[in-house]
Amino acid sequence: MKRFGVSLEDELLAKLDGLVAAHAFPNRSQAIRFLIRKHLKEEQWKCNREVSGCLVLVYDHHKSDLQNRLTTIQHDFHHLVLCSQHVHLDHSNCIETITLKGQAAKLQELADKLIAVKGIIHGELVMSVIK
Repeated sequence: MKRFGVSLEDELLAKLDGLVAAHAFPNRSQAIRFLIRKHLKEEQWKCNREVSGCLVLVYDHHKSDLQNRLTTIQHDFHHLVLCSQHVHLDHSNCIETITLKGQAAKLQELADKLIAVKGIIHGELVMSVIK
């Protein structure tokens, strides 16, 4: 571990302190480490590196043919899909998590197609660099 000094404008320092509080980081150093790692991962995604990911979809399973459309799209990208889990949240709503692995751009393409299906209430892709 190395120590170094950082100079920030008052407004930016206040935003950093807000981030520390919002994420319950123990200190500013931990928040800065988090931000650096996050930025580096995003840069690697932009380079279309191999990544792992999880796509979360929330939807009303009563919507006509929704589950068949989701399954068809996943079959079109079968080489990226490792597994999926479907959970019933209540009488109407379900959450599906889809574990993925492949080139970042392809995972994003699959996520965009699934999230765009009519009837999806919420969708979010989280990716992490494998190497």
